[in-house]
Amino acid sequence: MEELQTEELKEKVSLNFIERIIEDDLANGRVPDNTIVTRFPPEPNGYLHIGHIKSICINFGLAQKYGGRCHLRLDDTNPAKEDMEYIDSIKEDIHWLGFDWGQYEYYASDYYQQLYEIALRLIKEGKAYVDSLTAEELKEYRGTLTEPGKNSPDRDRSIEENLRLFEEMRLGKHSEGKYILRAKIDMASPNINMRDPALYRIKYATHPRTGDKWCIYPMYDFTHPISDAIEGITHSLCTLEFEDHRPAYDWATEIDGIDHAPHQYEFARLNINYLLMSKRRLLNLVNLKIVTGWDDPRMPTVSGIRRRGYSPESMKDFVSRVGVAKVESVVDYSLMEFCVREDLNKRAERLMVVLDPLKIIIDNYSEGTIEYFEGENNPEQENSGTHKIPFGRELYIEREDFMEVPAKGYHRLYPGNEIRLKYAYYITANSVVKDAEGNITEVHCTYDKESRGGTTPDLRKVKGTSHWVSATEGVTIEARLYDKLFNTEYPGGETGNYLDDLNPDSLKVITNAIAEPEILKAKVGDYLQFIRNGYFCVDSKDSTSEHPVFNRTVTLKDSWAKMKKKMGI
Repeated sequence: MEELQTEELKEKVSLNFIERIIEDDLANGRVPDNTIVTRFPPEPNGYLHIGHIKSICINFGLAQKYGGRCHLRLDDTNPAKEDMEYIDSIKEDIHWLGFDWGQYEYYASDYYQQLYEIALRLIKEGKAYVDSLTAEELKEYRGTLTEPGKNSPDRDRSIEENLRLFEEMRLGKHSEGKYILRAKIDMASPNINMRDPALYRIKYATHPRTGDKWCIYPMYDFTHPISDAIEGITHSLCTLEFEDHRPAYDWATEIDGIDHAPHQYEFARLNINYLLMSKRRLLNLVNLKIVTGWDDPRMPTVSGIRRRGYSPESMKDFVSRVGVAKVESVVDYSLMEFCVREDLNKRAERLMVVLDPLKIIIDNYSEGTIEYFEGENNPEQENSGTHKIPFGRELYIEREDFMEVPAKGYHRLYPGNEIRLKYAYYITANSVVKDAEGNITEVHCTYDKESRGGTTPDLRKVKGTSHWVSATEGVTIEARLYDKLFNTEYPGGETGNYLDDLNPDSLKVITNAIAEPEILKAKVGDYLQFIRNGYFCVDSKDSTSEHPVFNRTVTLKDSWAKMKKKMGI
């Protein structure tokens, strides 16, 4: 009994603050029908980014944990910036993460008529008015954090006049910016968001769902809480920047006639160094053609990391490790890469690919002979199987795996030194061939026939092992080596312009990489490890059977890379 209580206590302590709130609400009967209802409410004005993954996992994850449901609701209240392309991408991203909203797909535009009728009711009750102040005047009248605002001259319009003007706004009789509808709350409120916030503005733009039916559109702080109330959301979860908006949320859900009053809870958003999480800035990168699009593998968008080869499991593990807290912090980029490596190590098929080919000729191996070795598909998985790797007289190894004059501590191939070719034979370098500029083009070697499979009768050991590809049987591929898009932890932190911190080496394209032929079986969505060179995937956009293209997802934690740095090579 004591052990059971101890386990229950441990589980209670491990709960995050939102889970504790939910469990308390359930235990005390504060949840209608005892059913937790959350929602993920993105605005379809861009592609989702890594920061959204945290919100998706929290909202859908909590609904799953407590046997409730999570709604997908698109906050489509600004037709000038929204597009069906973004709506489709949002759905694809959520499904990629393994979540589904089922029949609970909603749009803010579903509630336009109800919101309009609520606005009319507020006007009739003297709680809203049509204002003609310009944007500059609104800012002036609003006040500051230390000074109260001033009442607009239009605040005392008659109810009849407000109804007439609001109807004219709806009928398209006034230009954009001429009027807005404001709530009549308190211009002296210490919370600026409560100083007669705007409820409606005029906007002439074709809406992706409602077309030109409306030319007035409700504001976020009015639409969002009422949409939550209509849908019966029990726990409205959002990031900390909306904390100051909570009084406006509560005001909207307490409007007469609204039967359900959800509660808003705020958590810290996901901030990662070296990354930008601003849709506006990401759009600017696209428009300036600094990247190839929203799904460029250097972009922190969900579509970008998917194309780069991140797995949904690794990203869910990442946000789980970050946790749910009330205090903002910055997560190190390396933690995300660690989670990606940890996951891919367990699922990626191992292949040998040479990115910077140097030809090896084994002089004592028979010309025209091809034999095959068994390569492990994944040593981390039981029963993952093997595949056949062709071997012949002419091979390619990485250029960095040979030094004519070896540096101290260098254990790979050099004249007179013996190394192991992975899965195959021991070879010894004997001589080199150079071109007119003095560059090494070939290394001539001999092999030990008795070392087949990587061992010898005398069980002698060699310190160096190289991966390789048959020169005659290997296939040429394009490899795209991606790195961080920015080379500083906080882009724009010093100069104020994030474009100053772009990493000029964020993409290196290798067009002549040589891979073992097994690679041609890889398809979009497969996870691969190019031995010693990192984790890769088939590019979902540009790769074809005639021209295979592979993106590097993340590098390996390679002791050899550390050694090269130490030796200064």
